[in-house]
Amino acid sequence: MGLNTLAVGIIIVIGVIVLPVFYLVVIRGSEKKPRRRHDKDAAVKAAKRTLAQNPRDHRALLVLADAFFDEKSWDTAMKTYGLLIDLSATVPEIDQFHVNLRYGLCSVQLKNYADAYQALVVARTFRQDSFELNYNLGFLEYKRKNIEKALPYLRSANEMQEDHIPTRRYLGLAYARLKRWHDALPLLRSAIEAEPDEKETLFVLAQCYQELGQNDHAARIFTHLRPDPIVGAHAALFAGTIHLKANKLEVAEMDFQLGLRHENIRPEIRLELMYRLAAVHTKNQQIGKALQLLSKIRELNPNYKDVSAQISRGRELNDNRNLQIFLMAPTSDFVALCRKVSENYFAQAQTKITDVSVQRADIADILTEVNTAKWEDTVLFRYIRTSGQVGELMLRDMHARIKDVKAGRGFCLTAGGFSEGAKAFVEARLIDLIEKEDLLKILTKTA
Repeated sequence: MGLNTLAVGIIIVIGVIVLPVFYLVVIRGSEKKPRRRHDKDAAVKAAKRTLAQNPRDHRALLVLADAFFDEKSWDTAMKTYGLLIDLSATVPEIDQFHVNLRYGLCSVQLKNYADAYQALVVARTFRQDSFELNYNLGFLEYKRKNIEKALPYLRSANEMQEDHIPTRRYLGLAYARLKRWHDALPLLRSAIEAEPDEKETLFVLAQCYQELGQNDHAARIFTHLRPDPIVGAHAALFAGTIHLKANKLEVAEMDFQLGLRHENIRPEIRLELMYRLAAVHTKNQQIGKALQLLSKIRELNPNYKDVSAQISRGRELNDNRNLQIFLMAPTSDFVALCRKVSENYFAQAQTKITDVSVQRADIADILTEVNTAKWEDTVLFRYIRTSGQVGELMLRDMHARIKDVKAGRGFCLTAGGFSEGAKAFVEARLIDLIEKEDLLKILTKTA
């Protein structure tokens, strides 16, 4: 009986303690927010009454400005903070850091970036340890293309709030602008994980991968961005360039064509897309298509890169199928053509090919035994598939090769020309140089 009485007493005591606490925490807590709102509304009404009597009352103006700011009424808040900034010169009680910071933040929201920058710079003369101040100054310097100035602000903001995604994004973008790809990559990657639809950030992330040699990652992102109306044309250009360098000509062609389908492409991007697409057609030996694009580029910009020279070269290739083979065909076709030229080089002679060797797919050495009515000899033909200039080192290498195979003489043929050093080297040696003009005549005769 005594135990039961004791238990009942404990329960009553617990009830006496717990119920009031429950009321304070739950019931009164639920009333807290409405009461705060009521208090704020009352303060705003009181401020308005005060301002009706004295429009320059700084305390009332601050109450209204902060209320407008909390409600995101940016324009009204900015104007009210502006009044406080004007008053601050004669009213020392006004917190100049607070009113300038808030004026600047409102201006950022309204995209009045010049006013925002001026106010935030003033605010920073009073305090430098504010996250909002450092982030927004970094953002504005980035927008103004003052990347070196943006960097310390954004770094400070990132140290204060490491989980703030916009700070990480703009800090990463700033590093990328300065070509600090290693620093930019982790910041941009974390920003994209949080905001995967941020296309500009994703584009720059792909650039980081490309600059760091991670072309597969870069190509995947650029390919993903090709349909985007804002960055799609530029992304297609980058994707196509990666695929062109990797000799994935079919994919590269699709990239460039998709890029050109976009509307409102920046002129320099359009020209480069056409230029690269012409390069794909040239590599595919579709010279007619390449010439059409190059001609359009010249109409739009007569001085664009080496377009005029490419058109001249393209017309030559279009008119001479053997020149196309010599410069652009697969190695097997190139070597087959070189064999034909070697066999028919000397008229009324019996020429027997005894050895064929290929270096780096662009140099073919054809060793022959030549018999004529007047002489017989071992002759080495070297074919260099370039339209550029051949230097002395190549001729020295050929001369060593002639000695190795015990040839009596040599002929070096190219679709380009030879340097002065190369010509001087062969003057006292039995090597004949065949440059573009003479090679074209030989290729025209070769069936």
